[in-house]
Amino acid sequence: MTHETQANSAAAENGPGSPGDGLVRIGGIVFIVGAVATLVTVAPLFLGTEPFPPVAYAVCMLMGVGFLIAGAGVLRSIAAQRRQARSSASASASA
Repeated sequence: MTHETQANSAAAENGPGSPGDGLVRIGGIVFIVGAVATLVTVAPLFLGTEPFPPVAYAVCMLMGVGFLIAGAGVLRSIAAQRRQARSSASASASA
């Protein structure tokens, strides 16, 4: 079985609604918003224009927040997969 086939079968077992998928997607969106804000707030330094107010720099912190949200989603998926593996192992052991 190739690596791609293994990945596809693992995705089919977990289904599209894995517990952490929503958190990973939301974290990715928040991260992208923070990354765009970072690019926008750094641009005046290179263009020689007036810098943005401090609130704009606070929006850059969304990059880290998005990373944490996505990480929480990954950890939640890992925990769900472990629970599923334990329940299937105990079910096969009792059978």
